[in-house]
Amino acid sequence: MSSTNLSPTAPSHARILIADDESLIRLDLREMLGELGYDVVGEAGDGRAALDLARKLLPDLVVMDIKMPGLDGIAAAEQLTREKICPVVLLTAYSDQDLVERAREAGVVGYVVKPFRPTELMPVIELSLARFEEFRSLEREIGDLKDAIETRKVVERAKGVLMETHGLRESEAFHRIRKTSMDTRKSMREVAEAVLLAHEMERGNDE
Repeated sequence: MSSTNLSPTAPSHARILIADDESLIRLDLREMLGELGYDVVGEAGDGRAALDLARKLLPDLVVMDIKMPGLDGIAAAEQLTREKICPVVLLTAYSDQDLVERAREAGVVGYVVKPFRPTELMPVIELSLARFEEFRSLEREIGDLKDAIETRKVVERAKGVLMETHGLRESEAFHRIRKTSMDTRKSMREVAEAVLLAHEMERGNDE
């Protein structure tokens, strides 16, 4: 997953739960995350245990393998998203488009293909944390999970337009949409749709 637009300079010191059915990978992950400045608060060897532990520990984020016994990472991630517990970064040995699409539908915004380096892991973690905060903001505004997911898709597209046309960072683009929403007393979805409409009209005039 591309995360160049976030460009974090330092980790958020988030509390992280790791889940993988291979103990050596969990050990590597624990060391890697610790070196990056994160606090690993727990480990699980399967999806069901990861879900139970996340409910108990309430971590800021879960780093979880997709292929696990019992309950796979995507199903566990979907449940964590539905219960609004925390975001999930999925680990996968395959760059499989079907898996990526399933993950996206489950509300996952971060995934890393194995083998990976610490420099690849941190931006994805920080991006997932930021996106989850945005998602919670949208859901507080809307109150309905399904509508919030649809709204997030529109807001993501509008953020991309603002980043491209105004050279904004991702967080700045989201802040602009939220501020405009508050100033105009319109929903963030209405503001995002207006940004997209204006962009389409501008492109039409240029053709």
